[in-house]
Amino acid sequence: MTTRDDTKTTKTRLDALRVEIERRNPAQPEFHQAVHEVLDTLAPVLAARPEYAEPGLIERLCEPERQVIFRVPWQDDKGHVHVNRGFRVEFNSALGPYKGGLRFHPSVNLGIIKFLGFEQIFKNALTGLGIGGGKGGSDFDPHGRSDAEIMRFCQSFMTELYRHIGEHTDVPAGDIGVGGREIGYLFGQYRRITNRWEAGVLTGKGAGWGGSAIRPEATGYGSVLFAAAMLRERGEGLEGQTAVVSGSGNVAIYTVEKLLALGANPLTCSDSSGYVVDDKGIDVDLLKQVKEVERGRISDYAERRGASARFVPGGRVWDVPGDVALPSATQNELDENDAATLVRNGVKAVAEGANMPTTPEAVHLFQRAGVAFGPGKAANAGGVAVSALEMAQNHARTAWSPARVEEELAHIMGDIHTTCHETAERYGASGDYVTGANIAGFERVADAMLAQGVI
Repeated sequence: MTTRDDTKTTKTRLDALRVEIERRNPAQPEFHQAVHEVLDTLAPVLAARPEYAEPGLIERLCEPERQVIFRVPWQDDKGHVHVNRGFRVEFNSALGPYKGGLRFHPSVNLGIIKFLGFEQIFKNALTGLGIGGGKGGSDFDPHGRSDAEIMRFCQSFMTELYRHIGEHTDVPAGDIGVGGREIGYLFGQYRRITNRWEAGVLTGKGAGWGGSAIRPEATGYGSVLFAAAMLRERGEGLEGQTAVVSGSGNVAIYTVEKLLALGANPLTCSDSSGYVVDDKGIDVDLLKQVKEVERGRISDYAERRGASARFVPGGRVWDVPGDVALPSATQNELDENDAATLVRNGVKAVAEGANMPTTPEAVHLFQRAGVAFGPGKAANAGGVAVSALEMAQNHARTAWSPARVEEELAHIMGDIHTTCHETAERYGASGDYVTGANIAGFERVADAMLAQGVI
C-alpha cells in the first residue's frame, strides 16, 4: 500500500532530478518542458511500484542513448556553398529500433530535437508496436528553395546520416519540412551509398516504392479519431460539431479531411502569415491544391475560396469559436490566454495533432475547466503507428489495401484511448489523459528497461 510518506519521498526525488536535468542540459527549454511534463505525473506510479524507483532508471530514461550532430554542406543553384547543422538523437531503444521523424526548419537545434525524441519514446510505446524513440533534422529552411537545391541538401544530409540508421537500428520518417519529395531524395542517396534496397530504413515513402497507404493521412486522421473517442466517452459525437484547426501542412490538411468525413465542420486553418476562417467549412481539395501542389500561402486559399472565407493576417486562430480544437502546427502555439478564450467560447475537447503545441499553463487551464484534453503523445500517435505498419509491410515485401491500413489505424487509436483512460482511472486521475498517457507509456518502456539490465 502506498503511504503519504512514500509519495512525498518520490516527489522529492523527482524535484531533484528536474534540477539536475536542467543543469546538464542548459539552454534547452523545450526539452526541459517535455521532461517536466512527464515527471509531474509519475509520482503515483513510482510510489505504487517500487521496482520503478530503482536508482538510475528514470535518469537513464531522460538521457539519450546517442546524440549525433554533423555538418551538412551543400551548394545552391548559383554555386554558393551553405553549411547547415544536422542532428539525430537516438533516445531509447528498449522496445525496438529508434523511430521518429526528421524536421527541416530554421528553428531546429539540439534542444528541439531532444524534446521531440523524448516525446517519441512514450508515443511509440503507446502504439504497442515495438518501436523505440528517436528524432532528427536540420536547421535548413526548404521554403523558397528549388527542387534541385533540396535534392542536393538531402543528399549531403544522408551522406552522413546513413552511418547511423538501418531497418533494425534507427528508422527516420518525415516531419515539418520533410515530405514525400524529401524522403525520396533521402532514400535514393541511402540506396546509392549502401548499394542495397532496404525499404524499411525510412518510412513515408511513395506508394509505388515501398510506402504504405494512408501514411500521409495518418497523423491527422488519428488526432480526429482520438478527439472522437474522447467525446464518445462523454456521450457525444463529432457529427455536427464545429472545429478550429491550426496549421495548413500535412497534419492539418488530413485533420480537416477526417473531420469532414465524420460530419464535423472545420472552420479554420493557418500558417505563419495568419489564419483563414471559412464559414462554409474548409474546402479540403482547394487547401491541398494551394498548399501541397502550389506550395502557396493560406491567404491564397481565401482569395480563391470566395465570399465565405476571410484571411486574418497575424492574430490568433484560437479566437475563432469552436466545439473542438485541434492544434496541428508546432510546439507551444496555444498558450494560457488562447486556452481561456477557447473555454469562454465553449470548447469541449482539444486533441493535439502537433508535438507539444499547448503550453503547460494552457493544459492546466483546460483540465480545470473540464475540457477533454488529448496530449500529442496519444492523440497524434497515428502517424508513427502507420509508419510501423509500413515497416511491417516492407519486411514482408507486400502492400496492404488502404481499407486495411485505415482499419488498423482506427483499431490502434481506439486502443490508445482506452489505455490512457483506464490507466488514469487506475491511478486515481479519471479523465486525465495526460496522466494516463504518460504513465501507460512509461510502464511499457520501464518494464523493458528493467528486464534488459543497466545499459
